[in-house]
Order: sequence, then structure tokens, then C-alpha cells
Amino acid sequence: MPKGVGRNVVWMGAVSFFADVAGEMIAPLLPLYMTAVLGAPPTAVGLVEGAAELSASVFRGVGGWWSDRAGARKPTVVFGYTLSAFAKPALALAGGWPGLLAARFADRAGKGLRGSARDALIAASTSPEHWGKAFSLHRAMDTAGAVAGPLIGLLLLSAGLSYRAIFLWAAAPAFAAVFVLVSRVREAEVVKEMPPPEAVVRSRAPLSPRFWRFLAVYGLFALGNSSDSFLLLKGRDAGMSAAAVILAYVLFNLVNASLATTAGHLADRFGRRLTVAAGMGVYALCYLGFARASSAAALWPLFALYGMQAALIEGSFRAAVADASDPENRGLAQGVFQGTAGVLAFAASALAGLLWTKLSPSAPFYFGAACAAAAAVLLPFSVLTPGSPREGISALKASAPTRSARR
Repeated sequence: MPKGVGRNVVWMGAVSFFADVAGEMIAPLLPLYMTAVLGAPPTAVGLVEGAAELSASVFRGVGGWWSDRAGARKPTVVFGYTLSAFAKPALALAGGWPGLLAARFADRAGKGLRGSARDALIAASTSPEHWGKAFSLHRAMDTAGAVAGPLIGLLLLSAGLSYRAIFLWAAAPAFAAVFVLVSRVREAEVVKEMPPPEAVVRSRAPLSPRFWRFLAVYGLFALGNSSDSFLLLKGRDAGMSAAAVILAYVLFNLVNASLATTAGHLADRFGRRLTVAAGMGVYALCYLGFARASSAAALWPLFALYGMQAALIEGSFRAAVADASDPENRGLAQGVFQGTAGVLAFAASALAGLLWTKLSPSAPFYFGAACAAAAAVLLPFSVLTPGSPREGISALKASAPTRSARR
């Protein structure tokens, strides 16, 4: 294990591994199933995936707030994973895309409930100077499941199983995640710190200005960050077979998993927000490539590049939110941040479906590239704003014990 990362983080990574195996057995098949089997248009794909993210967004704030209020993270996390596990077989029972929408809504509601509380649990289980490594290790194990899941789905598909049968099989690793969570993960104490007299104003507005600056810039990026389903549809339209689309999705997740821990080390060393900004820049280049690509051969390196941006962003933004919050409101901060980003992801996916249908299949990618490029330029300015401890190159001058003592 990386230095400073405890067993609780590793077990949470195992939980996420099994949950992602279940989710990613389904994810690359859903857009193909909706369009090829159910006959749904790209607009419906955007609606289903956007509504799924909206569901997660609504419940992220609820899950984070409730875990803060209860003084315990684990019960909320267990409930969220259990709800998602039961939603997997519900996908197989859907008779049309509206039924699929309802099952996806429940699945992502469970993800929303558990996500903020889980991230707060990881932060509580790790010293602040190691948050980048902890979150990135967790993301690496999570993404390893996203590599295994599509391969298992492809194996079952090549064995002649139907989409519905694969959806049923996905319930097995989903319930395995619940078992590991209940039996192995330990609760971490939610610290209730009394603010000093001079911090009365801060106690009335517990989410810091640094938090809101980061959320504002990240929100611009999220507005163009539509569902990955559109990348898979792009592959299909470029001539990829269903198997090739799944393998391209595996490539994306493999690169993500391989680079996630390295990205976490970079985030701890050079600043979490700077790492996120670099990932946004890579995202902009990647989406510009997807907009202009016209052949299947051109898409393979773009899927790999897409995995690189995910490695840079996904673990680092959670660590950046933890930086900008206090122990007593860290669940709320994760919930507000991820919830807002998810609401914007709903808007992004719905807008992408309209742009794809009304303008061209390239339009959503041009829009996403523009949003990411603008956010990448703006985010470093919030890093350099005075009063942002543990960010930027100045963080290198502080030793870990000193930073821990200041907290």
C-alpha cells in the first residue's frame, strides 16, 4: 500500500471494484441496447443518462448531509450500495426505455447516497497530506472494476447471452460489494470540532470561499461533460462493432486505472486543483479529436487519451473538495459539490442529445471541448488566490507533520 494509506481505504477500494464490475458490465451495453433493440433515438439516450445523473445528484447532497448529521458514514454507504444492487435485476425487467429510465434512476440514486458519505469516510480514514494518494488509489481500484466489468459483459455476450441476461448476472458482483462493505469496512469517527471565538462568522458559512470558487469553475467543465454513452455511439457510427465498442471502453478504463495512483502522487506534490486543470486541458484535446474523427482507427488513441484525463481529474477533485472543507461538514461539501456537478451533467447529456440530433454528431464534442478549455484556463487562478493552503508549489515547502498540526 502507498505510504499513509490505511486498510480502510483498500477495503473501500475493493467494495468499489465489485460495484464497478457490476455497473460496467451494463454501461457499454445500455446505449447499444436502447438504440438497436428498443429503437430509442439519441435524444432518449441523453434523457436516460442525464436523468440517471440527476438522480445521483439529488441524493449526493442528501447522503452527505445525513452522514454528517448522524455522525456516522457507514450506514449511508451501505444503504446506497444495497439500493444499487437491487436496481441491477430491475434493468432486465424493463420493457422499454421509460422502464429502463426508472431502473437507472434507482441505480444512480443509490450511487448518489453512498458517494459523498464514502468520500468523507475515506478522508476521515487518512491523514490530510495523503488524501491525493488515498482517493487516487480508491479510484484506481474502482476503475479496475471498470476494466473487468466490460470484459465479463463481452464474454457473456459472445457466449450467446442476451442483454437482459447480462443485466441479471450483474447483480452478483453488486451484492458481493455489499458483503465486503458490511464485513470489512470500519466506521471512522466524524470529528465535531468547536470553532474558536474568532471563527463565528465562518461557522455561519461553513463552506469556504475556496470551495465555492472551485465549484464555479468545475461547473463550467461539467456543463460540457456529457455522458460517456455518446462516446460509445460515436464509435458505433464510425463503424465499430459492438465488441469493438466494449473493448474501446475497456481501453479507456485500463488507462484510467493504470495512471490513477501516479496522478494522485502528482496531486499531493503539485496541488490538487492544478492537477484537475491539467486533466481538463487533456479532456479538451480529447473531445476535439472525437469531434473531428471519422474512422474507427482514429478513435482508439482518443479513448486512451480519455482515460488519461479521467485519471488526472477523478481522484484529484475529491481531494480538492476535502481540502476546502472541515471535518464536521466534509460530507456536506462532497454532497453539494458532486450534486451540483451531477445536475449540470444532466443538462450536459440532455443538451448533447439535442446537439447530436439537431445539428450533427460532432456538435456535442465541440461544445464539451470549449467548456473544458475555458475551465482549464480559469482554474489555476483560483489555486493562486491567497488563503488556499496546501495548493500549488508552496505546498512543497510545508512538511506533513506541520500541516497536520495546523489542522
